[in-house]
Amino acid sequence: MVLLAAAVCTKAGKPLLSRQFVEMTRTRIECLLAAFPKLMNIMGKQHTFVETDSVRYVYQPLEKLYMVLLTTKNSNILEDLETLRLFSRVIPEYCRTLDEGEISDHCFDLLFAFDEIVALGYRENVNLTQIRMFTEMDSHEERVFRAVRETQEREAKAEMKRKAKELQQARRDAERSGIKAPSYGGFGGASTARSAAVIKDTFEPERPKVAPAPIRPSGPNKALKLGSRGKEVDDFVDKLKSEGENIIMPGTGRKQSDASKALPPPVNTESVHLRVEEKVSLACGRDGGLQSMEILGMITLQIRDEGSSRIQLHVANNDKKGAQLQTHPNVDKKLFSSESLIGLKNTEKSFPLNNDIGVLKWRLQTTDESFIPLTINCWPSESSNGCDVNIEYELQQKGLELKDVVIAIPLPSGVGAPVIGDVEGEYRHDNRRNILEWSLPVIDADNRTGSMEFSIAGQASDFFPISVSFVSTNNYCDIQVVKVTPVNGDGQVRFSTETSLVTDKYEIL
Repeated sequence: MVLLAAAVCTKAGKPLLSRQFVEMTRTRIECLLAAFPKLMNIMGKQHTFVETDSVRYVYQPLEKLYMVLLTTKNSNILEDLETLRLFSRVIPEYCRTLDEGEISDHCFDLLFAFDEIVALGYRENVNLTQIRMFTEMDSHEERVFRAVRETQEREAKAEMKRKAKELQQARRDAERSGIKAPSYGGFGGASTARSAAVIKDTFEPERPKVAPAPIRPSGPNKALKLGSRGKEVDDFVDKLKSEGENIIMPGTGRKQSDASKALPPPVNTESVHLRVEEKVSLACGRDGGLQSMEILGMITLQIRDEGSSRIQLHVANNDKKGAQLQTHPNVDKKLFSSESLIGLKNTEKSFPLNNDIGVLKWRLQTTDESFIPLTINCWPSESSNGCDVNIEYELQQKGLELKDVVIAIPLPSGVGAPVIGDVEGEYRHDNRRNILEWSLPVIDADNRTGSMEFSIAGQASDFFPISVSFVSTNNYCDIQVVKVTPVNGDGQVRFSTETSLVTDKYEIL
């Protein structure tokens, strides 16, 4: 057989990963994969291969994706199917879930594994165990790199202790002479920022700190790093613990979601349940200024009891920011405009049962900086030793309570872990994605501001764009359902409400 290429694509033919084993251009492989879904529709779904005048597609569905092999028409179809099964077994070895994001995150692992299966278009006599062993071979370069990094970290700690003693002595001399001791930190140079952090650790009880320990993946190790690092990571962690560091191993910390975080559903709900949901999309400039901000909100109604299906919702619209409201086409617009009541046009009809029905939605677009929920200011200061970064947040809307806030700061690649100075909350260094995640459990009126300082080699532009994610049980536009009553008759209907505000895309560019 002659295998031309192995690819993972979506059902629409979009290539997520492709490995060519013969000379093929990118345009050629993209055209072949784009034609694949159309050929499947012609041939039907009861086959495992389709053919054209020049090539044969041998494929296997992987949930929402396809594993596709491109071969010549004179290749042995039985060998093709056996090779396809091996390719399909390799993918779950590296990807926890079979979706686009996971495939993109582990694309290099899959490429190296594909190269172990096929060489120059011909199948190698290997099995899954051998592939795993070949891609996890030990690397002398990795051991040398880790040894050099540990030496640099020890030297940096010794330098910090020496500088702390000097600053402590300077403070004592200033107190003896009656001169007010100088303050450290803020927007100074690299040595000043690091020294301030050391002095704080000297005179205050040490707070738990997350050390930038290497992240060990749950699946097979990275093929680029060539080797099982379990024993070496444990030794490195033991050394850090012996030096007084508080270590939180990867996997136990918080992980940021893709676009936004969802609040857990309420435990007890009534037969009439309302969800008031808002999503915020925001883009700010790194030097200030709001480029765009959009709030999309909706009230969703769910009824589980037929006796409560003929109702009206009393809406309290206390929004002062100018949100534009729109009701469902079946809702009486005149009744809503005059009395702020949400009810059906035909009062003889009932709301559908056991369905989520969006009865009211609103939209707010603005470039007014006073409307920003949470401002992020990042001040990188370049120096001869690298770059000192001071980042701070401030809650602008005092009525909001933001939970599970994660501020993700990109870092330059290939320069190691940042040296953290003063920090409020927790942090986590993801060296695989080159991101520093600053996590804060709650930001509210009592905890409106906070800051973090760190130093790392790089330039000012390396730390943007900064992305933010959070959730809140308070909505931004003050629009709520305050009462539910029957259409005909007095009294009130018991109902439950679930309110949430989440981020869709919140970036400082």
